[in-house]
Amino acid sequence: MSQLPGTLDIDDKADQAHEDERHAALAYLDEAWNEAVYDGLDEDCLAQAALFTAIRSMVATYGEEAAAGFAERLAERIRGGEYTIPYNRQ
Repeated sequence: MSQLPGTLDIDDKADQAHEDERHAALAYLDEAWNEAVYDGLDEDCLAQAALFTAIRSMVATYGEEAAAGFAERLAERIRGGEYTIPYNRQ
C-alpha cells in the first residue's frame, strides 16, 4: 500500500504543488465549516464528522496500516503545536 504524504522525500516542485493543493483544500473545508457553523451545527459534531471522514478516506486510499501509523503520530504532532494557530493580539 502507498505511504501517506509527508513520509516520502520528494523534489521541491512536487512538494510545492502538494503544498498549494493542501492550501486550496483547506480553504474549501474552512469555507464549508464556517457555513455549517453559521447554519447552527455544533463545532464538536463537525469536528468528529470531519475526523471520521478524513480517516475513512485515508484508510481507503492508503490502507489501514498506513492510516494507523499516521494516527499514532498525531498526539506528538498536536503536542508539538502543528495544529495550533497562533493568536494575534491587536
